[in-house]
Amino acid sequence: MRVTALKAHPRNKSQVKVYLDGTFAFNLARIIAARLRVGQELDETDIARLQKADAEEQAYEKALKFLAARPRSEAEVRRRLRESKVEPAAIEAAVERLRGAGLVDDKAFASYWAENRAAFRPKSKRALLVELKRKGVQDAEALGQALEGADDHETAYRLASKRAKRMQALSYADFYRKLGGFLARRGFDFEVIELSLKRVWKEIRPADRGEAE
Repeated sequence: MRVTALKAHPRNKSQVKVYLDGTFAFNLARIIAARLRVGQELDETDIARLQKADAEEQAYEKALKFLAARPRSEAEVRRRLRESKVEPAAIEAAVERLRGAGLVDDKAFASYWAENRAAFRPKSKRALLVELKRKGVQDAEALGQALEGADDHETAYRLASKRAKRMQALSYADFYRKLGGFLARRGFDFEVIELSLKRVWKEIRPADRGEAE
């Protein structure tokens, strides 16, 4: 079979329409089609090789678009490609390429996620661990490294301090119920919540510190 024409796809600039023996045969990504020239002879093996390379390139491009919004775990990337009906072999090739480029790294992702949570939506170490595992991070070293500096007592105290002043007029029982419920929803355990709330109550209501004893 002879390549008789290579035409830009009218609706997708990243694709090229390949014509063999005067008839449209298939589309290829531009970077893959660049290997071809008009007049070139192709056999079935050549075509299969081109289409395999094209599938891998498209999988890689899909993954890059997914990663553009924020870092992702390897499992998230694999899941998105499966949802996009990408063939398993192309997924493996794309993930391997992403790893090589440093664009998929579960250790870096886990640290990013923990730092982002600490800055914008603090949670307990236990809650962060659950989130990371749901994101597909299973490596113990990656998880340990990400949570290494987390301190539930200080995190809970900071969260409680930010909300405490608006609850200054409440009784300690209501203060504990409302702010304690908030901390519990962030994954903190009873002991951490109790110590944090007593500490904050003594700071905002020093005259009533006995209520928290």
